[in-house]
Amino acid sequence: MTIDWQAEAAKHQADYLADLTTMLRVPSFRDDSQATADAPLGPGPKQALTTFLAIAERDGFKTKNIDNLVGYAEYGEGDETLAVLAHVDEMPAGNGWDTDPFEPTMKDGKLYARGASDDKGPGMAAYYGLKMVKELGLKLNKKVRFIVGTDEESNWTGMKRYFEVEPAPTLGFSPDAEFPLINGEKGNVSLQVKFGKQAQGDYVLTTFDSGLRENMVPREATATLTVPDPEKVSADFTAFLAAQPVTGTVSDQTATGLTLAVVGKAAHGMEPRNGINAGTYLATFLNQYAFAADAKAFLTFIATKLHDDSRVKQLGLAYKDDVMGDLTMNVGLLHFDQQAGGALTLNFRYPKGIEPADLTNGVTTQLPAGATVSQGDFMVPHYVDPDDPIVKDLMAVYRRQTGDEASQPEIVGGGTYGRMMKRGVAFGALFPHTADTMHQANEFQPVADLMAAMAIYGESIAVLATE
Repeated sequence: MTIDWQAEAAKHQADYLADLTTMLRVPSFRDDSQATADAPLGPGPKQALTTFLAIAERDGFKTKNIDNLVGYAEYGEGDETLAVLAHVDEMPAGNGWDTDPFEPTMKDGKLYARGASDDKGPGMAAYYGLKMVKELGLKLNKKVRFIVGTDEESNWTGMKRYFEVEPAPTLGFSPDAEFPLINGEKGNVSLQVKFGKQAQGDYVLTTFDSGLRENMVPREATATLTVPDPEKVSADFTAFLAAQPVTGTVSDQTATGLTLAVVGKAAHGMEPRNGINAGTYLATFLNQYAFAADAKAFLTFIATKLHDDSRVKQLGLAYKDDVMGDLTMNVGLLHFDQQAGGALTLNFRYPKGIEPADLTNGVTTQLPAGATVSQGDFMVPHYVDPDDPIVKDLMAVYRRQTGDEASQPEIVGGGTYGRMMKRGVAFGALFPHTADTMHQANEFQPVADLMAAMAIYGESIAVLATE
């Protein structure tokens, strides 16, 4: 039968927005400090998961909660499984919001809230796509599982657990990126650089703090200092701010010390050029002074090797693949204190042709004496051939519903759950005409876009699960 998917989606708009509002009101960023045996990633991720599963149970889906880490709603039967992989966790809200990030606010047709764009808004649109398929009674030849993870923004603990204890899906997509479709994702690895704690001298760096997550460009940075002439440093700072794309303040100024704060712009770490890294700007300012020992090494390394260099030329690691593009680096976490010393977390998105060991070795050669580097877990680059039927089918649905014949499948630096399946891609829900506010203050998604995505997802599930 012929189905007007946009008309079907419109029938569900009120219910969709009500369920999405329920989800958005749950602060669901991972918080290990509040982790328990029953809530292994903290109370927020668990609450978001159980809230979603309750919605799915209400709608008549078979559901399963796996260790309060991951869960799914299931519909249909078949030897093969189509998976839709979303996540209900989110980044911490951070500062700079004009509205309460956990009280969804509608302004000019846009829904503002943490998670509106990444990934609760798109995820719930995809869920409603499956709900429409179910309500229409379409006969499927594949089982469909809508799988939700609870720490996509950190270590993927939940989704990794799913693939440990459940059969791998045959194919699928993740509604956690942009349209038209992403068929390739760069590799992802973080390096931790450690410095000593010696900081004595005429200029003393007492503390330096910047960054909320390694995959987020830091919006804010603060440093507390002891200096011979606080008034001069304050005047220098004011002049620095006037010449740079950041703002800042001086506080707690005394005869021997002061606190400096810088505000830049947050952005997703997959493309640091979209943000302004407050931490590297503050370190660059401080590097002009005669700080001592490890504190000086910490500041100098940031200022001369990392600042404003997402393409890692200053580390001698610049690399580009003809298909996957540039190697990029986000300086996501920056910290120094006199008890723990200095620590940096560098998040790299790397294309085919380079390995994490190459990055570790390259950074090591640039380190000052006494500093060390260690490598965290990594994900290898992921690529699905554009001629694979899943790519062709999803692109056909997108083009049918939007009339956009020009857009082509893309390769990006971001990482989605799609990469966990050999035939997995990322598919929406950010349209080419809409600003990307993921991981930023005042995150939003136009409601019209979300409804258009719902229609696209409904038809896509029908196409992929009825062939």
